[in-house]
Amino acid sequence: MTAKRTKEIIELLDEHYGTAMAVYLHHQDAGQLLIATILSAQCTDARVNSLTPDLFRKYPDMEAFAAADLKELEQDIRPTGFYHNKAKNIIAAAQKIVKDYGGKVPSDIDELVKIPGVGRKTANVIRGNIYDEPSIVVDTHVKRISWRLNVTDEKDPEKVEFDLMKKLPKDHWILWNLQIIAFGRAICKAQHPLCDQCFLVKYCREEHKNFRAKP
Repeated sequence: MTAKRTKEIIELLDEHYGTAMAVYLHHQDAGQLLIATILSAQCTDARVNSLTPDLFRKYPDMEAFAAADLKELEQDIRPTGFYHNKAKNIIAAAQKIVKDYGGKVPSDIDELVKIPGVGRKTANVIRGNIYDEPSIVVDTHVKRISWRLNVTDEKDPEKVEFDLMKKLPKDHWILWNLQIIAFGRAICKAQHPLCDQCFLVKYCREEHKNFRAKP
């Protein structure tokens, strides 16, 4: 993938989706975004957003989550799926944040990934959207579509992250995730991409297979 082709893709994404930094998970602070991101694993943002207003009223800060009853929290977040592990990770994460960071979610990625339930994806969501640290978030959409568009040859999420850092301008690191999520949900779907509607189809490495745009 040449720099010129990457620039063309970015310009088309900007044209279609704009450049507003709008995170899809509703939150008011770093702690809420961290919890919402944990809940969003294998769950839609819409479902998480429908649950978190009541959840954050019941547990208004990290201290409240740290003191939560495990079984009760499991039921509070049950609609998001995988609620046993999510509840365990949320309580453990909150306890570490309260104990080691005074209740404030850290901004350093090396500290963030020490928190239970927080990998590089969640850490970069926090860094990019709360602390304005240029970060690339590699979720399933970014991993799949960055490869399809031939922006990276990597498949491992961490390798994709570092490769995209080399390929994309820093002012689009966060935007890439937001725009690619919108693109992946509307057009470049995992199983049945709508290639006849795709404004990036000429850049797709799979266009010549089952994904050819209709004439």
